[in-house]
Amino acid sequence: MDVISVIRTKRDRGELSPEQIDWVIDAYTRGAVADEQMSALAMAILLNGMNRTEIARWTAAMINSGERMDFSALSRPTADKHSTGGVGDKITLPLAPLVAACGAVVPQLSGRGLGHTGGTLDKLESVPGWRALLSNAEMMDVLDSVGAVICAAGDGLAPADKKLYALRDVTGTVEAIPLIASSIMSKKIAEGTGSLVLDVKVGSGAFMKNLDDARDLASTMVGLGTDHGVRTVALLTDMATPLGLTAGNALEVRESVEVLAGGGPADVVELTLALAREMLDAAGLQDADPAKALADGSAMDHWRRMIAAQGGDPDAALPVAREQHVVTAPSSGVLTRLDAYDIGVAAWRLGAGRARKEDPVQAGAGVELHAKPGDTVTGGQPLLTLHTDTPEKFAYALESLTGAYDIAPAGTAFTANPIVLDRIA
Repeated sequence: MDVISVIRTKRDRGELSPEQIDWVIDAYTRGAVADEQMSALAMAILLNGMNRTEIARWTAAMINSGERMDFSALSRPTADKHSTGGVGDKITLPLAPLVAACGAVVPQLSGRGLGHTGGTLDKLESVPGWRALLSNAEMMDVLDSVGAVICAAGDGLAPADKKLYALRDVTGTVEAIPLIASSIMSKKIAEGTGSLVLDVKVGSGAFMKNLDDARDLASTMVGLGTDHGVRTVALLTDMATPLGLTAGNALEVRESVEVLAGGGPADVVELTLALAREMLDAAGLQDADPAKALADGSAMDHWRRMIAAQGGDPDAALPVAREQHVVTAPSSGVLTRLDAYDIGVAAWRLGAGRARKEDPVQAGAGVELHAKPGDTVTGGQPLLTLHTDTPEKFAYALESLTGAYDIAPAGTAFTANPIVLDRIA
C-alpha cells in the first residue's frame, strides 16, 4: 500500500477500499504519511466526496486509531452535544453546566477554532488558570464531583482526528462533509457518551450554507452514531447572523456568564434551552426543567464549580483588548442583515482565530455587536466595536466588513429566521 495510489484513487473520483482507508489513517497517525500528502487526500475528498460506506469505514478507522473511554461507572446518564461551528457560538459554555444541574453527566470534549469559527477551548482559556488538558483520571474526577467537564480530547482518543483536524484548518478543507462527519463522530463515539445532540449550523457563518447540505451532514452523523449504539439527534440551527452580541474569546465567556446569571441575549438563551431539552430527553431525564435551573442559580453554581475544578478562577477579571475601534451606522433605518461569515472573518483577523495551526490567539480580540437584524438604528450610532491588542489589524478586519450589513428605510418590515430550522433523528 502506498499513499500516492490512495490519493490518485480519490483524485480520479474512485471509491477508497476498506484496506486503503485503514492503511492511510494508521500510516498518517504513525507519521508514515506526511502532512502534505494527507492535505492532498483531504482536498481530493473535499472535491470528489465519499459515499456512506467510505465515510463509515473512515470513521471506524479514526476511532480505532486510539483508545475508547468508558463512563459506565458513573451513577448518572451521560449526554453530550457538538456544534459544527459558527460565529458567536458560545452555547457549550452555559449548556454543559446547565444540563449537569438537571441531573445528567456531560463529558464535553471540545475543540479549537477552525477557520472563521470560534473554538470552545480557545474561549475558556481566557479564564485565568483554566486548563483544557486533563488526564482521563482528572476528567472522571470532575465528572463525578461536578457533573460536567469541558476539555480537550486526550492524545489517546482518536489521535488520527487530532492531527487531521489541525491540518484541515490550514489547508482549506474544513468544509468537506465526509471529513466533518467522521471528525465529529469518531471523537464522540470514542468518548463513550450514551447520547449525543448535534447542533448543525446553516447559513453564511456556517460550513453548511444551505439546508440540503446541512440535512445531508446531519443525517450522515445521526446514522453513524446510531450504528455505534449512541442515541443521536440533530437540530439544524440558523447561522446567517452571529449568535448573541459577541464573537471572540473572552467576550463570549462574559456573555455566557450573563446567560447563566439569568440574562444574556434572547437567541443564546433560546438555543441553550432547546439543546438542553434535547440532551435531557436523550438521557432519559424528560421531567427536568432547564429553564428553572437557569433561573434558580443552580446552573451558575455548576459553572463555577466546573471552572474551579479545572484550575480556573470564576471570579477573576477576564482579559480586555488594549485597543478598540467603533464602526458606526452609515444611515438611519432598520438593520435587515448582519452577515455571520463577515463578522467571523473580522474577529479572526483581529486575532480571535488562527491562520496556522501553531498560531496563538488573543483572548480579548473579537467583535461586539450593538444591534441585531430587526433593530432600528440611527446614522452615526455604534453598530460594531472591534477589539484587538494589535491595532494594525483594524484595517484588515474592516475590509471584511465591507458589505457585511444592510440598513433599510425606517418602517421596513423584517422577519427573523427561526433559531431551530429542523430536527433529524
